[in-house]
Amino acid sequence: MKLIGKAAIVTGAGSGIGEAVANSFACAGAEVVTVGRTRSKLEEAKARAGGAAELLHPYALDVADAEAVESMVKWSLGKFSKIDILVNNAGTNVPNRRLDELTRVDFDRVIDVNLNGPFYLMHAILPGMRERGDGLIITVSSIAGVRTSVLGGASYSASKHGVRSLSLAAHLEEGPRGIRSCVINPGEVNTPILDRRPEVPSEEKRALMLQPEDVAQAALLVATLHPRACIPELVIAPTNQAYS
Repeated sequence: MKLIGKAAIVTGAGSGIGEAVANSFACAGAEVVTVGRTRSKLEEAKARAGGAAELLHPYALDVADAEAVESMVKWSLGKFSKIDILVNNAGTNVPNRRLDELTRVDFDRVIDVNLNGPFYLMHAILPGMRERGDGLIITVSSIAGVRTSVLGGASYSASKHGVRSLSLAAHLEEGPRGIRSCVINPGEVNTPILDRRPEVPSEEKRALMLQPEDVAQAALLVATLHPRACIPELVIAPTNQAYS
């Protein structure tokens, strides 16, 4: 129970990586505000959490809505007085992702969720962390944010490169204030976003990918380190996915 007394916000927590991270933090003792677009999905995820459910607090919003993000953070601070950990995990992609078929609307949506959303969350939460001289921000990017991916597409790769740089900028600027920032770059993960690929992977292929709990374990490692220690960047990939 290494996170007893801590309060966290986890976005994209209605399924996949976000749900797994929220559950792992709650099992470690943290109070967790679970954020997602659909209230019913957050409630279903809470029901699946078993004994950890009482530490999960669903809050529905679209992270691309800056004013809604500000309201959620104010609500969270009113409930817990401080936010110790922010996990920027909410992400999206579109089926038509090649440049010769990508629309402006789809490009803007991916950037709004994957890049602007994390900035809005950081912008709202950092003042309190600066005042205390303590805090942790974990941002889930992608290997597509390290190496541009045709499979991920132009908008997704651009957004993940951007959010990776945002996290590393926070590490450089906020580290001297006692605030840690870590970007996790997973390879292929078996999450619902795979259903948006032009060719949906088979169950056999999904079984060989990272599972959400693998990324959650990495996030828990980062969250339970002594505050003097920071992992600025972490890459985690399936054993069978080439990376060098």
